[in-house]
Amino acid sequence: MTVHATATEATIETGLDQREVFCRQIARSAGTVALDGFTNRAAGFGMKGPQDFLTETDAAVERHLKARIAEAFPEDGFLGEETGGVIKSDIWVVDPIDGTANFARDIPHFCIAIAFVSNGEIELGAIYNPVLDELYFARRGQGATRNGKKLSVAGTGNFDAACVEFGWSNRKSNARYLEVLSNILERGANVRRGASGALGLAYVADGRSDAYAELHMHPWDCLAGLLMVKEAGGVVAPFLALDGLTQGGAVLAAAPGVAIGMSEATGIALEAAR
Repeated sequence: MTVHATATEATIETGLDQREVFCRQIARSAGTVALDGFTNRAAGFGMKGPQDFLTETDAAVERHLKARIAEAFPEDGFLGEETGGVIKSDIWVVDPIDGTANFARDIPHFCIAIAFVSNGEIELGAIYNPVLDELYFARRGQGATRNGKKLSVAGTGNFDAACVEFGWSNRKSNARYLEVLSNILERGANVRRGASGALGLAYVADGRSDAYAELHMHPWDCLAGLLMVKEAGGVVAPFLALDGLTQGGAVLAAAPGVAIGMSEATGIALEAAR
């Protein structure tokens, strides 16, 4: 029996098709703005708070993305790290430069992170490192890629061979951070910190890392990456289900072979299997 999509379903699919093409385009165009700022910047950097860096390029990239999205999809909401926004059922969530501390100190490990969320589901995610010209992209139900190459999480199942990333946030106590770090190390994993949570998540999807965890992240830092890890066969924490879009929250994304151990070490619950 042939099952035909309803008119409403077809319209939704068409809208996502258009947004997918658009999302890929704006990730790269924003990358051009970011790379120009990285290469040619003359000014230093400012501070929004302790260990919270800000450059002129952060603002320039967010202006670019906000204007492009408003022009193409004026009914959609926008939530950006620098300018905030209003939550809507269809919303673009943007980090103009994730890894600003690296950017400010001339370290080429930073990215643009873009997610499109519709009715509580992350539908699209793009993470672009313009220095390496690596575009990570995911669409819900259709897998994840890096520059068109399909991604799969690592097959690691032994913590003695695991390499994981654990992000730091001043929104949680150093004592709690050190406790979790100790728990992970005691399991035998190598732990690193690259100072870009979005790229850290993309690297889990790519099999470059076995897990990424952070005790608190903002939605613009993690939504795109959480989708990528799921689409690459990984396991993640239920971020949106716990009001992460408005409050932020704990993040865990891992290859299946180390997911339970990372959950136990960090105290971060994983999504229930569907």
